Amino acid sequence: MSKSAELAALIRARAGDAAPHLGLILGSGLGHLAEEVQGVAIPYSDLPGFPQAGVSGHNPKLVIGDLEGVRVAVFGGRAHYYEHGNPAEMRLPLEILRDLGCGQLLLTNAAGSLRPDIGPGDLMALNDHIAFAGTNPLIGEPSDARFVPMTEAHDPEMRAGLAAAAAAEGVALPEGVYCWFSGPSFETPAEIRAARVLGADAVGMSTVPEVILARFLGLRVAAVSVVTNMGAGLSAENISHEHTKAMAPVGAAKLERVLRRYLRNL
Repeated sequence: MSKSAELAALIRARAGDAAPHLGLILGSGLGHLAEEVQGVAIPYSDLPGFPQAGVSGHNPKLVIGDLEGVRVAVFGGRAHYYEHGNPAEMRLPLEILRDLGCGQLLLTNAAGSLRPDIGPGDLMALNDHIAFAGTNPLIGEPSDARFVPMTEAHDPEMRAGLAAAAAAEGVALPEGVYCWFSGPSFETPAEIRAARVLGADAVGMSTVPEVILARFLGLRVAAVSVVTNMGAGLSAENISHEHTKAMAPVGAAKLERVLRRYLRNL
């Protein structure tokens, strides 16, 4: 039995056999959403081999249960490439999600905006991404499955569902391209200018490896950024992780409304 299958069995023993309909990975400052799920919370430390999320603002536990009448699996935090130097650090959690029978994954993150019409506290749905960090979580995968097509990696049907939910809640949800930088240092003004030339609308330090892994594992995937700051050089604000944590709840309140409506519409 594979490691992911063993852990999936452990999780079923504690949370029940019903398969989650949707997996949800929460970004910086968004961990409180896990508290809204009616179900069983399992600390990451109870799952042998599970990558530990070591970033303040994350809530490292897996919650399996019901939210708006839909069974979900909520990851209260993620391991980042910049913590370990391994872009595939989230592979095991996503393999577990697949082994639990879940077919859809919704990712959230905190991001910096490159667009003047999308500012701190706003949301942006990802319709594409740029792997500017220059690495890939499938490096070393021996099977031909590593050659994953990415033309519609950000699932059009899920994005349409999110757009409908946002419209029903009166929340603006523009779409855009997310550019993944490795971190943990924030981007320089020159890097932000380069990302804008490449066609990016937002920058961040996560999500792209998980999108690639999800598609490799056969999961449908969509992602939403909570904008916490403007990119370096685009405003006078002081960019810091503390600023990110302070601003994330502003957009998170909007995102929670959208997610709840999205689930009710399923």
